[in-house]
Amino acid sequence: MRTNPLTTVRNLGILAHVDAGKTTVTERILYTTGTTHKRGEVHDGTTVTDFDPQERDRGITIFAAAVSCTWAGHRINLIDTPGHVDFADEVERSLRVLDGAVAVFDAVAGVEAQSESVWRQADRHGVPRLAFVNKMDRAGADLDAAVTSIRERLHPLPLVVQLPIGTEDGFTGVVDLPRMRALVWADGADTAEEGPVPEALREEAVRRRRLLEEAVAERHPVALEEFCDRETLTAATLTAALRDLTRTGDGVVVLCGSAYRNRGVEPLLDAVVSYLPSPLDVPPVRGTHDGAERERPADPSAPMAALAFKVHATPTGRLTYLRVYSGTIEKGDTVWDAGTRRAERVGRILRVRADRHDPLERAVAGDIVAVVGLKSARAGSTLCAPGAPLLLEPPGVAEPVVHVAVEARRSTDTDRLAAALARLTEEDPSLAVRTDPETGQTVLSGMGELHLEVATERVRREHGLDVTVGRPGVAYRETVGEGVTGFVHRHVKQDGGAGQFAHVVLDVEPWEGDADGAGGGFVFRSTVVGGRVPQEYVRAVEAGCRDALAEGPLGGHPVTGLRVTLTDGQTHVKDSSETAFRTAGRFGLRDALRAAAMVLLEPVVEVTVTVPEDGLGGVLGDLAARRGRVTGSDRRGGAAVVTATVPLAELFGYATRLRSRTQGRGTFTARPTGYAPAPPATAVTTTR
Repeated sequence: MRTNPLTTVRNLGILAHVDAGKTTVTERILYTTGTTHKRGEVHDGTTVTDFDPQERDRGITIFAAAVSCTWAGHRINLIDTPGHVDFADEVERSLRVLDGAVAVFDAVAGVEAQSESVWRQADRHGVPRLAFVNKMDRAGADLDAAVTSIRERLHPLPLVVQLPIGTEDGFTGVVDLPRMRALVWADGADTAEEGPVPEALREEAVRRRRLLEEAVAERHPVALEEFCDRETLTAATLTAALRDLTRTGDGVVVLCGSAYRNRGVEPLLDAVVSYLPSPLDVPPVRGTHDGAERERPADPSAPMAALAFKVHATPTGRLTYLRVYSGTIEKGDTVWDAGTRRAERVGRILRVRADRHDPLERAVAGDIVAVVGLKSARAGSTLCAPGAPLLLEPPGVAEPVVHVAVEARRSTDTDRLAAALARLTEEDPSLAVRTDPETGQTVLSGMGELHLEVATERVRREHGLDVTVGRPGVAYRETVGEGVTGFVHRHVKQDGGAGQFAHVVLDVEPWEGDADGAGGGFVFRSTVVGGRVPQEYVRAVEAGCRDALAEGPLGGHPVTGLRVTLTDGQTHVKDSSETAFRTAGRFGLRDALRAAAMVLLEPVVEVTVTVPEDGLGGVLGDLAARRGRVTGSDRRGGAAVVTATVPLAELFGYATRLRSRTQGRGTFTARPTGYAPAPPATAVTTTR
């Protein structure tokens, strides 16, 4: 029997905290697989995946970049994702279409703030992972400490399959525990030399392999049976069990190395092939059509279904990145956009290597490719066969928390600026553009200060526009501190012809249900009895209440975290209608909120600051001045690590302040944690 070619496909992402080395890992994978013939370096700006000028200037990954390579007869489609929290939405869209991932950790720092965030994102999508502990050649590198932080902070079962040979600058290779062999890289060598386990490490390697066998046998029935019979596991059984535990999420295989020195990349690629799933190993993709749920298998002969997860406008055309889940797309095919309900024609199909492309005649189930010619598809659009419609669930889009006012310096450039911003939001759904109704300013919203800085710089560079940018502001929310009961609102309108009549009685109270990061959302219910308000009018009242949530009484911010109960009402035989009750719901809740005790909420972030110990006092004082609340402290490699919760509004300009206080030696990272009540003075400063 011929083997299904899909078994040799791996779709994976590289996930990590910023500066953990994931772009270097990606570069070494491309070099080791022969895709590139020269090692790219982040500090030299010569990497394949960080091809955008801003990425090379800043030395960080900003945009998810797709590349493709081959190893041991397998096609590996790889996405290098950003590590900075401001670009977490790029990670979210990438994880939506991946079958597996490699999480990269710094051997000195272990699990860091964004490591935890991307790990949780992968948990939500059920993406199996390998862990690669990088930078084993650094001073202070400790594999065991890194594994402990993975276990304690991320809570998986770490299955360590390697033992490092040498420490810090003397790190030269690894012991492969499943096969009990040594892999050593000589200085300047691109490939490892295989040999027996060094005598000095023999006893420790035997002990660690025994621990690995016991951990696997506890969770894998076949391995347990062999372990009980033979008191050991063969390499084949151990490998098969590790594959099963990885794919079910019951364990995480941990490897180590130094990507910069090209040590440990070959075993990592072998692990990707051995342990991570192919498109056939993951459940069939599910979608809906006419309200019914349907599945599409990973089969090139099935009806076509693909999900667009990224859009990129280049000087030569608009690229739409697709994950093909089932069926086949050929050049020139007509596909159906299930969201917009319109047909599109595929002009070209490209195999992607960052900013370089190789033409393809077709793409089949399991492929990640880019296509040219689609005009209306956006990130999250479903493309399917016209005769077999299917709508796939799109990736979630985070709500922007920071905004700036953007204006063209020359009035003649206003239309060009609008077009440039529209293209930005088309490529990046986590950006939003609106016009302030009172000031007339164009407001650009995003996920953080750096996110907006990158976006406005793109407007300047790519569109040649001279723009002015206002001081960043944050996205506040309003919630109910103390509600009101029995609030009566009567809507009566008579201006000739049919009138409008609606009478509602509302109870408004705080609600802390399924938290959405902004106080718990909104719940509506009705306790009206006796048919005093018909059901269709109850739905209209709920719609009107939702309309009223757009602007709160404190400063016109969105309202969240409340429950509204319709307790009573009256109707008129002729003048009551759904429109009247929707209007009554909108104005009734708006007036009820004015009568209630409202609380302003501000976005807060968890900040992790790493500073030399002699600068700790000044940093703690500065955090306190920024209304920060310290939640933890630690010491790593001679540096102090402080974790604190700080209002986002207080963090603008913090990077410059931290560098000046620590002579450039301090660093920090931040990740959103939700919303918290703002001090009373803030309500005044944010009121329109």
